[in-house]
Amino acid sequence: MADLSRRGALGSLLTGAAAAAALPSAAAAEGVGSLPAKAKTGATWTRGVEGQRKADLGDGTFLNPILAGDRPDPSILKDGDDYYMTHSSFDAYPGLLIWHSKDLVNWAPVGPALKTNIGSVWAPELCKHEGRYYLYIPAKFPKNNTSYVIWADKIEGPWSEPIDLKLPGYIDPGHIVDENGERWLFLSGGDRIKLAPDGLSTVGKPEHVYNPWRYPDDWDVEGFSPEGPKVMKKGEYFYMITAVGGTAGPPTGHMVIAARAKSLGGPWENHPKNPLVRTVDNAEKWWSRGHATLVEGSGGEWWTVYHGYENGFWTLGRQTLLAPVTWTKDGWFDIGGGDLAKPIRKPKGGKALPHGMALSDDFSTDKYGVQWNFFDPKPGEQDRISRSGGVLTLKGAGEAPSTGSPLIFVNGDQAYEIECEIEIDPETRAGLILFYDRQLYCGLGFDAKNFVTHQYGIERGRPANPHGSKMLMRLRNNRHIVAFHTSGDGGRTWKRFDRGMEVSGYHHNVRGGFLMLKPGIYAAGKGSARFRNFKYRALD
Repeated sequence: MADLSRRGALGSLLTGAAAAAALPSAAAAEGVGSLPAKAKTGATWTRGVEGQRKADLGDGTFLNPILAGDRPDPSILKDGDDYYMTHSSFDAYPGLLIWHSKDLVNWAPVGPALKTNIGSVWAPELCKHEGRYYLYIPAKFPKNNTSYVIWADKIEGPWSEPIDLKLPGYIDPGHIVDENGERWLFLSGGDRIKLAPDGLSTVGKPEHVYNPWRYPDDWDVEGFSPEGPKVMKKGEYFYMITAVGGTAGPPTGHMVIAARAKSLGGPWENHPKNPLVRTVDNAEKWWSRGHATLVEGSGGEWWTVYHGYENGFWTLGRQTLLAPVTWTKDGWFDIGGGDLAKPIRKPKGGKALPHGMALSDDFSTDKYGVQWNFFDPKPGEQDRISRSGGVLTLKGAGEAPSTGSPLIFVNGDQAYEIECEIEIDPETRAGLILFYDRQLYCGLGFDAKNFVTHQYGIERGRPANPHGSKMLMRLRNNRHIVAFHTSGDGGRTWKRFDRGMEVSGYHHNVRGGFLMLKPGIYAAGKGSARFRNFKYRALD
């Protein structure tokens, strides 16, 4: 499929026909029933395209998250008056979607940087050196992990193919240039390794330079796990911000610590107020907060981006959070914002870009890699997709989502509906799903004679399908309560499918993998499925 330009990505995603699509009201007279009442507690978000939640409250304040949904391990780059950010994309390909902002609160997608499957991508580092952009990428294949680098002369690409840095046993590289102009990667565990001047290979072997601060033994954490080192220079000091305590597990585990040194080789002095960020009570809005990077705002203030799980919504993955930073007279800094449950004054200066993107898709434009991703694709997997005349054709793969690769996307709403018209070839199955990984997913599919119910990652009931090879299908996820509706007459009448589900346990602390429960579509079997007018709508 054609590469997306930055201008094309922003324009088509935000103003295309897909953005204008709207699902029928949940309370309309179509037999879908009413929604359970939502508890009205605390501050709430404004609503953006399709009702998606939006951080900018329009009154000079914002409410976290700045990027809702699975946007973990944020790596942020200040490039003049622009900010760029990317996140762990794990098994989703194309991966490493880059976001653009002018004010640190409103973000618009640019495009994906990584197209070749190198494994599950963890905690990348986005940086710029001597006019060239680099992404340092730890990736895990079964029984193997290493780190790669890709580069581009323009942020929107084209990006190079991955180059193996041959760094087994490490994750979370952080790029920094020392006082002599030499380039380094800081690594998990307090180690570092020198880079060649072009940044495309390593020099020598890793060396240990920092023993991270350790929390008291009686704290409830997942494990020590020092990771995510982000190093920056300000004044006479280098500052290293590190995550410890484990990324998930107990909500009080993950935390942000800091250290400083006048030389990258040390000695490193731990911040006297460590940890600077930590969830201390299960009643807080944001859990497992950590993996921070400091960045200077356009008005001269300082901020930090990090991630956290939303209390009650592990299924949405780790979301991107923004908090203020205050420098103190002794050369240290404090991180504010508390548990981030309340609005915070926006950064000074900077123009607000249109935030987010439409998740509805009339398939008139190419959103592959910007919205849609394959899960752990095989070489050539993108050849399964073709688009023409507002129709997405997806060739079948495997016998079910567990043996194929579905097309899925990240969303960030606690409650939402997706809807699509689906038509299948003989000996083909297709449908709508909520997908964590190949062992844990749910959804509803059909062939010409029967429905197939997906639940707990297995195929269960196969009741008769009265609609044949073509139908409208709707999936509603209302705060983990999942329902399905189908229509065989173009949406004039709808029938609720006789199987409901509860999916609050479809998340990392049950299954592992650090992923989120993503909505999407799939096709399996010998033929192809055709998808028309995919609609997304956030629910109150």
